[in-house]
Amino acid sequence: MFLSIIIPAHNEELRLPPTLKAIDAYLEKQRYESEVVVVENGSQDLTAIVAEAFAADHGRVRVLRERGRGKGLAVRRGMLEAAGDYRFICDADLSMPITELAKFLPPALDDYEVAIGSREAAGARRFNEPRYRHIQGRVFSNLVKLFALPGFEDTQCGFKCFTAAAAADLFRAQRFDGMSFDVEVLYIARQRGYRIREVPIDWYYRSESRVQPLADPLRMLRDILAIRRNWSQGVYGPLPANEAAPRP
Repeated sequence: MFLSIIIPAHNEELRLPPTLKAIDAYLEKQRYESEVVVVENGSQDLTAIVAEAFAADHGRVRVLRERGRGKGLAVRRGMLEAAGDYRFICDADLSMPITELAKFLPPALDDYEVAIGSREAAGARRFNEPRYRHIQGRVFSNLVKLFALPGFEDTQCGFKCFTAAAAADLFRAQRFDGMSFDVEVLYIARQRGYRIREVPIDWYYRSESRVQPLADPLRMLRDILAIRRNWSQGVYGPLPANEAAPRP
């Protein structure tokens, strides 16, 4: 299978159905084989039910129920159970139009193991975003650049693509179940020498965002320091012996 799209979904009964409809319609027009893996995790609404109802009528969609909560937990499970040669994380709000997906895949992009959608890289466009939310986002980005991943402009965008081998390695090593999982995965990827590319995208602000402007930066800083400590203590382990070492 060429492509797996993994959608973590917590309390997404309203946003998920139109997202699935748009993604399925797009994939129907592509020549490659694909699947959509929805990972429902700990929802208090009808997310699992609406996802399973859609999957019943659309063969490329399947739903995993994860009892635990946390975006990192949901993405990890989806990545490790996916079958695609390329494995793409997609936020349930589809704030990046699905047509942008082609930018992450051959022939548009090749020679990489990890590709991260960027709202800040040259050529990216942001729509309808209030200025205060942009400033909040830059606080996150600058914390990450300063303490963990210098050189990357936007590690927190919810759209990322991994080759199958990179996904299997990185998400087996990943430990964080919450929102800092992307920094953790990218930190491990850089330390292990994976080729990481930033992909400028079109991105539309959704007012339903769950960011907590005061608590989240402090939590992010704490998590970054824990990630650095985990690496120095060997928590993530070496690249598995049966995995081909990534090229520099």
